[in-house]
Amino acid sequence: MAAPTRGCNDPRVIRHCVLLRLDPRATDEQRRAVLDGLATMPDKIEAIQRYEFGLDAGLADGNWDLAVTADFADVAGYRVYAGHEAHVQLITERIKPILADRAAVQYEITG
Repeated sequence: MAAPTRGCNDPRVIRHCVLLRLDPRATDEQRRAVLDGLATMPDKIEAIQRYEFGLDAGLADGNWDLAVTADFADVAGYRVYAGHEAHVQLITERIKPILADRAAVQYEITG
């Protein structure tokens, strides 16, 4: 288990994982707009070291619709991402209008 976050000067590598459940009434166009927006994040936010996202493969009932993982050199990098204008705009304009539920966790990458 990772130690508690110590603050913005913390040198630990941080992984941010998000699961999204989208409103079943969301259109294909709205879903595509979310994916297109996610694809732009690494080019817009320099603090991102690694970034992956994808739709659920449909292998099990009850899964969430979309997963996003992002790695940052440290806590400060994560905080830059979390508050970055491009990230906030994506959430506000494309994700929230079709969001049914969200789960997230940030943890230290070890090893």
